Amino acid sequence: MSVFKWLKVSRYMKYCMAIGLLGSMTLQAMAQYTGKVFVDENRNGLLDEGEKRLHRVSVSDGLNVVQTDSNGAYQLPGHSRMHFLFITTPSGYKTDNAYYYRIENGRTEYDFPVPKHIDPDKIIRTISPGKDVDGFHPQNVGKLVIGEEGFVSCTPAGVIQLLKRSGIEISGKNCVVVGRSNIVGKPMALLMLRENATVTIAHSKTKNLKELCQTADILIVAIGKPQFITADYVKEGAVVIDVGIHRDENNKLCGDVRYDEVAEKASAITPVPGGVGPMTIAMLMSNCVESLDRE
Repeated sequence: MSVFKWLKVSRYMKYCMAIGLLGSMTLQAMAQYTGKVFVDENRNGLLDEGEKRLHRVSVSDGLNVVQTDSNGAYQLPGHSRMHFLFITTPSGYKTDNAYYYRIENGRTEYDFPVPKHIDPDKIIRTISPGKDVDGFHPQNVGKLVIGEEGFVSCTPAGVIQLLKRSGIEISGKNCVVVGRSNIVGKPMALLMLRENATVTIAHSKTKNLKELCQTADILIVAIGKPQFITADYVKEGAVVIDVGIHRDENNKLCGDVRYDEVAEKASAITPVPGGVGPMTIAMLMSNCVESLDRE
């Protein structure tokens, strides 16, 4: 074979190899990885009937981060550098060495069993109140109730800053907070009360929820149900704060509020993503800086 002919064949082989490599990378990028995060009550590593599935647990492949839906399920798009899947272990649970998995050829489903392990209230009480940047310690919660200075839960504090810096008047307004969790609903109501709003807390046992929401000048939704609040829950010109974050049937991020239709009635509304989330992070950073000043 002549040198020129060999070079031509060599280039052809390189071309084929490049096409093959590109094709394999494309196939790898198109792979979908799925699974569930659940409470492994009997510690057998399997999702059994009756075992609780965990909502809003972060799952990552090192590039993308998603949260589990109300059924504890997640879905991640694959990518060419994908080697591991891992979760952020939720408060009060442990993972028995299964908080991450190495990706195996041909396997696309990875479940994360997380046995209940820790009493979160006991752990919270071991944190110094002066370093409790999440604002969960009973001392800081108590200070919030009686109006003393202390660390405040980051998401509610971020909502207050969002309202103030957007020029939205709070004092004297009717505010309905949908949700009564210790992390968002209760501290949110207390902060709005501190700002002289007239506050109503709604929850899963509230009767006539729609009619109650329609009275709100400021509607703050942290109910944990994707796109639950529709336009008929909102009065014309209301301010709507959406604290929820979920994945819809198309695997797109959404909140507790049906954004497109509610936005047509609201005078202001927070999007998901890009609304309350960045404010939560900002307030956490602010609390961290403040904790240094308290040393």
